[in-house]
Amino acid sequence: MRNYKIDVLRGISILLVLLHHFNIPYKLQDTFLGVHIGGESLSTLIARNGNYGVTMFFVISGFLITQHTLKREHRLARINVKNFYIRRIARIIPCLVLLVLMVTLLSGLGLKPFMNQAPNEIEVSYALTVLSAFSFWMNILIIKYGWVNYALGVLWSLSVEEVFYLVFPLLCLLLGRSKGFIFVLLAVICYAPYFRALHFAEESGAYLYHYFSSFDGIAIGCLTALIAQKFQWNGKFKQSLIIFISLLMIGLYVYAPIKEVSTWSISIFALLAAVLIFCFAQNSQVQAQSKMSKAMVWIGQRSYEMYLFHLIVLGLIKVFYFPKETLPTEKLILLPIFFITTFVLSWLIEKYYSRPLNLMIRHRFIK
Repeated sequence: MRNYKIDVLRGISILLVLLHHFNIPYKLQDTFLGVHIGGESLSTLIARNGNYGVTMFFVISGFLITQHTLKREHRLARINVKNFYIRRIARIIPCLVLLVLMVTLLSGLGLKPFMNQAPNEIEVSYALTVLSAFSFWMNILIIKYGWVNYALGVLWSLSVEEVFYLVFPLLCLLLGRSKGFIFVLLAVICYAPYFRALHFAEESGAYLYHYFSSFDGIAIGCLTALIAQKFQWNGKFKQSLIIFISLLMIGLYVYAPIKEVSTWSISIFALLAAVLIFCFAQNSQVQAQSKMSKAMVWIGQRSYEMYLFHLIVLGLIKVFYFPKETLPTEKLILLPIFFITTFVLSWLIEKYYSRPLNLMIRHRFIK
């Protein structure tokens, strides 16, 4: 059974990403959201650090992959490698193929947001961009050449996740019977801040997009699942801890631009998210009650589709409303249009395309 509280976290994560990406072309500082709080505009405080939403995605992903493996096999060393990869393919590839096809079609129509650009004045072929998408090194392409394709750029995080999960079952087989698996996770967690320090604030974005600058979130999630399996906590102070951790995460989120504090802040944010997930894992059978919770669960359950396809929606908006010429009132109208259209498109894709294909592939290839 799904843990609705983790789906709520997913919902929060994707909303942060959507708001962040909308605010990049359509700055909200000149709207009523631009009211100043402590020297910064409200729109800046809530929109500039959407990358923390991706950090939460990494932690959640690491936790769920490890937890599901433990529930199916009881021990990591017993992982069925074939079935693991089939499940990953069934979930990832259908949407990835559809995204590339949609971007290719829109690019063929001559719509600039979907065509390859040369932000670093180096031309990159569209074929190479597509190759990087399907072979999971879009993040490296971005680091080397810049955000060469607006709509496909979101695949940098998919590259990070899938490279980690190419290695995950092999580590389980080799080290799952000992504490070696845990030592590898701890090594990854310790190395990431050092790697981000080496590339601190670089224009290439290596401190955000590289494998080793992001693996720690996934590793923290994996470690959280292992801890949750061994230790159960139903203490009366759990709710107070959840509130306290949530406030710390909000404080860190608005504290400073992620570029200025990435060396340590990404790991700290991931650790705080892991504490929340550990608390939520203690009572995973409870269902959402309030309308707000149910809405966030609905969004969270479609967060993958929303993440992959929201720049299709935003790119089309940019075609008709050139950002530098868009009035403040128009931005406030476009913002809910962007969110609602993304929700509807993602729901359609999830219901009629990705979920049916996911189930079909699993039923066909997993006995």
